[in-house]
Amino acid sequence: MYKKIIFATTSKLIMTALLLIVFVIGYFFIVVESWIKINKTATSLLTGVLCWVILSSVRGPALVIPELEHHLGSLSEILFFLLGAMTIVELVDAHQGFDVIVSRISTTKKVKLLWIVSLLAFFLSAILDNLTTAIVMVSLLRKLIQDKNDRMLFAGMIIIGANAGGAWSPIGDVTTTMLWIGGQISALNIVLKLFLPSLICLLTPLIYLSFRLKGNVHTPVDIENEAKKNIQPIEKNSVFFSALGLLFFVPVFKLLTGMPPYMGILLGLSLLWILTEILHKTKNSEFRAQYSVAAALQRIDVPSILFFLGILLAITALESAGILAQLAVQLNTITQSKTIIALSIGVLSAVVDNVPLVAASMGMYDFKMDDFFWEFIAYCAGTGGSILIIGSAAGVAAMGMEKIEFGWYFKKIGGLALLGYFSGAAVYLLIAKFLM
Repeated sequence: MYKKIIFATTSKLIMTALLLIVFVIGYFFIVVESWIKINKTATSLLTGVLCWVILSSVRGPALVIPELEHHLGSLSEILFFLLGAMTIVELVDAHQGFDVIVSRISTTKKVKLLWIVSLLAFFLSAILDNLTTAIVMVSLLRKLIQDKNDRMLFAGMIIIGANAGGAWSPIGDVTTTMLWIGGQISALNIVLKLFLPSLICLLTPLIYLSFRLKGNVHTPVDIENEAKKNIQPIEKNSVFFSALGLLFFVPVFKLLTGMPPYMGILLGLSLLWILTEILHKTKNSEFRAQYSVAAALQRIDVPSILFFLGILLAITALESAGILAQLAVQLNTITQSKTIIALSIGVLSAVVDNVPLVAASMGMYDFKMDDFFWEFIAYCAGTGGSILIIGSAAGVAAMGMEKIEFGWYFKKIGGLALLGYFSGAAVYLLIAKFLM
């Protein structure tokens, strides 16, 4: 009896150690991608698969495969959402739909443009979600800024803005939605309590950069071809406003039907697909092919989607092994302070996914609805992922679309995100102390 217990305990310790070693090494190779010249997607996929192989070798395939299939259900929701959202954005881009916005942004001053796109990301994220907002806004940047370094800096601020905007809305971030559906927070209260802290989270790095940035951005030269000349204004506007309306409808669809967001995005894609087919049905086959969904799918950054898959596979393996739950328990053992626990979960969410961390905290604590702890968790988990580029879905999407390196983001944006994170947290704590 005792031998079996000792063997089981030893096996679990070895499994935990191996999982952590593989995860850390994989993470390290993703960080140094630019030095070793090995694509991060290959590293993330290898890391994810190895983590599940280790889990299976200790627990046995009969126990692990059902868990893997369960997680794949959740992962496929994110991947299909990404696929649908990216295809919609590519369709809009092919029809020059973003010109509707670009034509209304006349400034080329870096500081002014940075404020416009960051605040736009902040408010869009609250209505859509941080992932969709990042995809749309990074696509918009390509129409506004030619220089890649400038574009990456702006993309970094979009990540901060999108994550901050998602934190104060019950439909803006996955973790906030989880807490809302779980009954830990109410919709109106979270908007009232977290709007100002989330705004400060964005404004702090924005103000800092405003004193550092100088000069103007260079707008990309628009080289017209025959296909572009044949796009009529009514076609451009129809595709753009239809796509925007369908993206806005995704959270409404979720509330009305109870179906997951990826179903809403696939519904939107199908309707936009039908619209483009109708718009171009009288054109020749070569022209129609350029503006079809098939062409848009070919332009999608598939390696980014696979990178996301690999990272999430690795993290779900850690979750299945109980490592993330143990981490939450250890935090509770080290301190009983709600503030420190919430802040720690926010920082940890930059390294591992915030969803299992928040899920673990929901299972561990039984505080009443709209308790200080749940509100602060919503803020910290929503904004903490901005500290590292792979800490949020918005960051991973922007990373793939603009080919932003982990090290570059950590050096140029990570400190700003950390500054914003703690600034917003300080504002929330002050409000909690004096106004609640």
